[in-house]
Amino acid sequence: MGFSLDHWVRFHETDAAGVVYFAHSLTLCHSAFEASLAAAGVNLADFFTSDTLAYPIVHAAIDYRRPMRCGDRITVHLTPQRLDLSSFEVRYRICGAQAAANLLAEACTRHLCIDRQQRQRQPLSALLEHWLAYCTGDDFQKG
Repeated sequence: MGFSLDHWVRFHETDAAGVVYFAHSLTLCHSAFEASLAAAGVNLADFFTSDTLAYPIVHAAIDYRRPMRCGDRITVHLTPQRLDLSSFEVRYRICGAQAAANLLAEACTRHLCIDRQQRQRQPLSALLEHWLAYCTGDDFQKG
């Protein structure tokens, strides 16, 4: 299961060599994460500005397989997985939109749920549990 988001690579996302600048690849992944939250019915403003909980990224990695260039149509596929009571990871596959077999990059982000004031681990919220179920259940959506 999972969630997918289509994207056209824009000029401002590329570097002097004409390929997607490495940091923009993680931005594309985060955009897919945000889109999956919204598709699951999560209010993004409330989620990212909550007074009580935050979900910082504690690890990020990306491996590149082929270049992404301005004008390329790509699809970012994401699959989240709970790691324990207070953390989850999201695995991303960035593919050429023409064929899912055309793997361009793979990424992973790990997130930890914390209390914003005390900066201590907290169990994942019901809202995030809903999103996990949405992305891993039968409610697959194309963004």
